[in-house]
Amino acid sequence: MSRREALSQAIADESRSALDAYVREGARQMLQRALECEVEAFLADHADRTDQRGRKQVVRNGYLPIRTIMTGAGPLEIEQPRVRDKALRADERVVFTSAILPPYLRKSRSVEELIPWLYLKGVSTGDYAEALQALLGTDAKGLSPNVIVRLKEKWGQEYEEWSRRDLSGEEFVSIWADGIHVNVRLEDEGNQKQCRLVLMGATAEGRKELIAVVDGFRESKQSWQELLLDLKQRGLRKPPKLAVGDGALGFWAALREVYPTTKEQRCWVHKTANVLNKMPKALHAKAKSDLHQIWLSDTRETATKAFDHFLQKYGPKYEAACSCLSKDRDVLLAFYDFPAEHWGHLRTTNPIESTFSTIRLRHRRTKGSGSRKASLTMMFKLAQSASRRWRRLNGHHQIVLVLEGKVFTDGVLQNAA
Repeated sequence: MSRREALSQAIADESRSALDAYVREGARQMLQRALECEVEAFLADHADRTDQRGRKQVVRNGYLPIRTIMTGAGPLEIEQPRVRDKALRADERVVFTSAILPPYLRKSRSVEELIPWLYLKGVSTGDYAEALQALLGTDAKGLSPNVIVRLKEKWGQEYEEWSRRDLSGEEFVSIWADGIHVNVRLEDEGNQKQCRLVLMGATAEGRKELIAVVDGFRESKQSWQELLLDLKQRGLRKPPKLAVGDGALGFWAALREVYPTTKEQRCWVHKTANVLNKMPKALHAKAKSDLHQIWLSDTRETATKAFDHFLQKYGPKYEAACSCLSKDRDVLLAFYDFPAEHWGHLRTTNPIESTFSTIRLRHRRTKGSGSRKASLTMMFKLAQSASRRWRRLNGHHQIVLVLEGKVFTDGVLQNAA
């Protein structure tokens, strides 16, 4: 690098550093002002609390010691206002607790969410501090490997508590099931055939929710049955109206025993891939287009005609592909018995696939996912973070009708009058 280039680089680095400092100071001032406003609102709400002389009992009382908060803008030094209630009796005093800056908070939620994502991108625990300092600034503190390990332990406890939560009163109009195969390192050979069983559901309000993430032996009926029975034992007694999944799952045999009234819908993405695998690559584009004509049809009758056309067109030469398709005819078209607005959500397991695609990237990049517990914990944290961006089901106002058992034909409510 020439002297001129080195000078230009130094000027650019200095300018960038100045800009970062400006952004951090602006963020610090905004957070400080938000805390001041929060305290002012609290004092106003308790302004009527006075002593016998009319003096206010709830008053400002200086500041707590300066606290450094790690945020997406870098480390911010904050002085939190202190509030005092001068009432003589301790049981009559009110206590101010900031909703913006809870006690003992040292890292913003955005920073804590960043750490699982770095893990999923293949960053090892020992490299976290360097990666985070590159993002948050060289002054970032408290991001040593030991801190990361403690955070992962904390997340593990959160996962265990979440896995035992009470589900009484919960009801899901539909659920999506899938098995995610992983290579777990550092454990015995029995774990080599493990996979993660993932179950998501749509609530009565149309919001998607992660129901369970557990490990099982491949995708066996026994593993899925244990999962479903555990959910039922914890209070999930109302059967979903529809379950969506891949046809190869042992999930279906388990579902028929635990929730026998739940209708079945096979995933069209998985089915399309399975059918095309049994056909020459030269025909994939044309065959895929013909398959789309089936599940994109407006009515079951039109879909049935497109179904028959596919079998007649490809059956004589590609019997295995057509057999793979025809054996699941009824459960591939179950979505027609639900509101048309829901079809886009019900024809595939995309809610699971899109959320956990990063998990598969992590496994390819690192040739494994560490321990069994680490894999489960990180999948849980990934879904927890992603759930804030899950969109509500289209036509969610129709869900109450489905739960009431109303009949839909070709996506249209019958006897609406």
